[in-house]
Amino acid sequence: MLPSQCADQLASGAADIGLVPIAALATTPGLRILPGCTIASKNAVRSLLLVRRAAQPLAALRSVAADTASRTTLAYSRILFHKWSNPDVPFIPMAADLDAMLDRADAAIIIGDPALMALEERANRFERTGEQLVYHDLAQEWRDLTDLPFVSAVWGVSSDVSVDERLIRDFICSRNHGLENIDTLVSHWSRQLPLSERTIRSYLTHNIHYILDKECIEGMRGFFRMSAETGVLPAYELPALNLSAK
Repeated sequence: MLPSQCADQLASGAADIGLVPIAALATTPGLRILPGCTIASKNAVRSLLLVRRAAQPLAALRSVAADTASRTTLAYSRILFHKWSNPDVPFIPMAADLDAMLDRADAAIIIGDPALMALEERANRFERTGEQLVYHDLAQEWRDLTDLPFVSAVWGVSSDVSVDERLIRDFICSRNHGLENIDTLVSHWSRQLPLSERTIRSYLTHNIHYILDKECIEGMRGFFRMSAETGVLPAYELPALNLSAK
C-alpha cells in the first residue's frame, strides 16, 4: 500500500497506525507522529526524479507530467518550482511511463521503482531516441537549495491510539531488524524488480535514511514553513518530538 493510501486509511478510521507522507500531517486533523522512524534522504535519493529535455530550462517548462504516487514529493516539487521562478507550471497526473509522460508534457516527475529503472535505462533511452534529457534528483535539489534533508514519510498514529514507550520501541526494533538483514531484503527485491543487487543495496544502505533525528525534524519544519509560505499546503506547526527515540 502506498503511503498516500495509508494516510487515507488513517483519516477514515480504517487504520490506527500507518506509514504516511509528511504532507498528510498538514491536511489530516488529529494525526500524530510516532517518534524514531522515518523515510528520508540527506543527499541524493535516486527514486525521486524530475526529468526534462535539455533544451528547456526549469524556468521555461510549460507543463509537467506527474506521477501521483507521493503527495509529499509533489508538494516538495511545487516548492522547488517556486524557487526556480516557475511557480504556476501545471502538473498533469499520469501513470509512471517516462516515454508517454514526455510525449504529453515538457518534463516528468517519476517516483519509486520507475525512477530507479529510468536511471538504469538512461543510456539505453538516449541510444534509442537520441533525445538529450536532464535527470534532476529531487532530494539532492532540495538539499542544494535549502541545506535540509528531504523527509518523505513518517509513521502516523490516529488520535484515539495511545502512544507509549513500548509501542515506540517495537517500531524502532522492527526498523533495526530490517537494517540488520539487508542481504535478505536485497535478495528478495532483486527477484521482484529488474534491478541489480548492487543498485538495490546501494539504494537501501546509502540513499535512504531511516532515523527521525534532529536534522530530519528540522527538515520537516523547513518543509512545512515553505509549503505554507508558497501556498502549497495549509499552515501546520510540527509538535515537539521525542529525540531520545532512536
